Amino acid sequence: MHDENAKVSKGIGIKGRRVIAYTFLIIISFLCLFWFYVLFINATRSHSELTKGFTALPSSHLWENWTNLVNGTLPVWSGLFNSLLISTLSAVLCTYFSTMTAYAIHAYEFKLKKFMFTFILMIMMIPTQVTALGFLQLVSNMKLEDSFIPLIVPAIAAPVTFFYMKQYMESSLPLSLVEAARIDGSGEFRTFNTIIIPLMKPAIAVQAIFTFVSNWNNYFTPALILHDDSKKTLPILIAQLRAADWLKFDMGQVYVMIAFSIFPVIIVYLFLSKFIVQGVAMGSVKG
Repeated sequence: MHDENAKVSKGIGIKGRRVIAYTFLIIISFLCLFWFYVLFINATRSHSELTKGFTALPSSHLWENWTNLVNGTLPVWSGLFNSLLISTLSAVLCTYFSTMTAYAIHAYEFKLKKFMFTFILMIMMIPTQVTALGFLQLVSNMKLEDSFIPLIVPAIAAPVTFFYMKQYMESSLPLSLVEAARIDGSGEFRTFNTIIIPLMKPAIAVQAIFTFVSNWNNYFTPALILHDDSKKTLPILIAQLRAADWLKFDMGQVYVMIAFSIFPVIIVYLFLSKFIVQGVAMGSVKG
């Protein structure tokens, strides 16, 4: 009888914890998604309606705001293409070469191994703003202003992504697997591309999302390098739209452009999220 009461009380305790956990998750999800709802609602309202205050109901000016935005002076479509190009190439280069660097330090033994790892972590602590002036002078001396190269190539050196990949390898990549591949006659690049990369898919997906979003939202560096309107990215164009004088300022267009700039990020997340879920499932099975 005592054992049955203990089981019942234990079951009630587990259910209670689940109820509390789901309640907090629902509240947090609501707080996160509410601002997206506000954004899309405001995108359907005109500038005069937005000045009157917030309302939870959509209006009928979405197409009007979109038409005014597309037919305006800002090159929205070229800004979308520029942002997609920079963010996609940066994400691919960053994840691939960061994974390769982490694999080299994880799988090989050499004299400066610990120093290289520490040195990379030291670089991670340096803010972007500190090196911005020297970087801008270098770009100017190399005649690379109004070019995407200074925004894409530096993504290869990403200390934060390297550190994440290194930590993931230490927990999920046994060196015995690499040794077995070498014994079977597999070359180093073949081992990396056909064995390591598939095993690292969950980590690569996570870092690809982070890298894509950070480059997509990056305003500071592109604003220093890109001057031609046809080369500018969406964050710069959004800033220009918000900085318009009061005669041309239209808050409805601003909200439509922000909503328009969010969709590619959502699509990338939905495409890569399945790899994250697979990684969590694999981890639970291993555990």
